[in-house]
Amino acid sequence: MSLLPKLGLSAAQFGLDSTSTLRGRPPEAEARDMLNIAARAGLWVLDASHIFGRAELAVGQIIPRPVPFKLVIAIARADRGPDFMETEARASLRRMGVDSAYAIVVPNVGDLFGPHGPALWDRLQQMRDEGLVSKLGIGVHATDDPVGVVRRFRPDLVQAPGSLLDQRLLVSGALAQIAQMGVEVQLRSIFLNGLLFLPPDRVPAQLKGAAGRLSRVRRMIAEGRSDPLQAALGFALSRPEASSVLVGCTSASELSAVVAAASRPCPDLDWDDMAIDDPVALDNRWAAA
Repeated sequence: MSLLPKLGLSAAQFGLDSTSTLRGRPPEAEARDMLNIAARAGLWVLDASHIFGRAELAVGQIIPRPVPFKLVIAIARADRGPDFMETEARASLRRMGVDSAYAIVVPNVGDLFGPHGPALWDRLQQMRDEGLVSKLGIGVHATDDPVGVVRRFRPDLVQAPGSLLDQRLLVSGALAQIAQMGVEVQLRSIFLNGLLFLPPDRVPAQLKGAAGRLSRVRRMIAEGRSDPLQAALGFALSRPEASSVLVGCTSASELSAVVAAASRPCPDLDWDDMAIDDPVALDNRWAAA
């Protein structure tokens, strides 16, 4: 059975704030092609939570109409308080040419425990009651006590990292508990910054502690007659905890490859033996080093 219906698209890597893509095409043209591919493939979630301003305006100009996606946006500048947050949320929707969003996400749990936290959450609930958004979401990390966060705030949706290499929230049972509480789980960071796709000679020096483990995982995937892309997608899409799996792509060709891989049967691999525990590799900040 195809797992493609669980796939969702993140707009974070569309490059709409730049003047050209890696292939030299205008970013709007590349993004339009990606949105059309996503629509034809039946991808139902478009996560626009990491784009703002000009990028949102560009999405509004190129997104298929009627909009075939459930749109996810994020709050902006929690430190400016609930009035600013709501004003920006409404402006985001206006720039993208829609009246409402499927969900609005608080990307950093810490914002809910800051000085504006209670007022922000109250305002978000009011926005949901008014129909501006259908669901309230929170982005969590493995170090955030996700189950405790969900019990405290009772969101409708959680975005959490989970991948073939980073299985912490899956092995701990945290995401299973959250799903059992009736909260929608969207998996993100399923490629762990592309770590699984890096050739051995291009693994950053700071990740040398994980190099041996990564080589072993690649060997296991090859021996299972699969490839890293299909394995990463198969693992994430087959997780019963996840209602959707968000992927980020930088080009239409990348997205076409993802859709093709997700359309194939899930590979039969020993997922449990592929997780890594190297703290540097599991910390997304290495990618920016």
